[in-house]
Amino acid sequence: METYRGAYVWLAFAVAVLVAPAAWAQSHGSHIAVAPQDLKWAAVPSLPPGAQISVIEGPMNKSVPFTVRIKFPANYRLPAHWHNNIEHITVLSGTLHMGIGDKFDATKTTPLAPGWVSIMQPATNHFAWTKEETIAQVHGMGPWEVTYVNPADDPRKK
Repeated sequence: METYRGAYVWLAFAVAVLVAPAAWAQSHGSHIAVAPQDLKWAAVPSLPPGAQISVIEGPMNKSVPFTVRIKFPANYRLPAHWHNNIEHITVLSGTLHMGIGDKFDATKTTPLAPGWVSIMQPATNHFAWTKEETIAQVHGMGPWEVTYVNPADDPRKK
């Protein structure tokens, strides 16, 4: 019994020595720290006018993880749309009223206050609106696409 225990200890040690350098190398890349005042805001071509985006990590058009912040102005309406990949949203300020469905309906939304998290599976039709300026952080995996349920709602086609 003692022989087996000693063999397991040596086996565990050997695995740790062989695997640790690879794990260490993978977990130590570039470190990103961004202060809120350093964010650079720009218009979001894929959303109705008024929304602004700040890309923290990306780019969103490549097959890599991305993190962005989106600033929605007061009284903003985002028509029903869906994304090709999973969407993770964390509300940082304001309230984002989100609903699931094919058509915008403000009465069928849930108010997401600061700290709330929403995780949406790919191809889930959803819509949103705000009463006040609202900032949300979105992260996921690119390439990122926005497809409107009603193509006439797509601001890129106007």
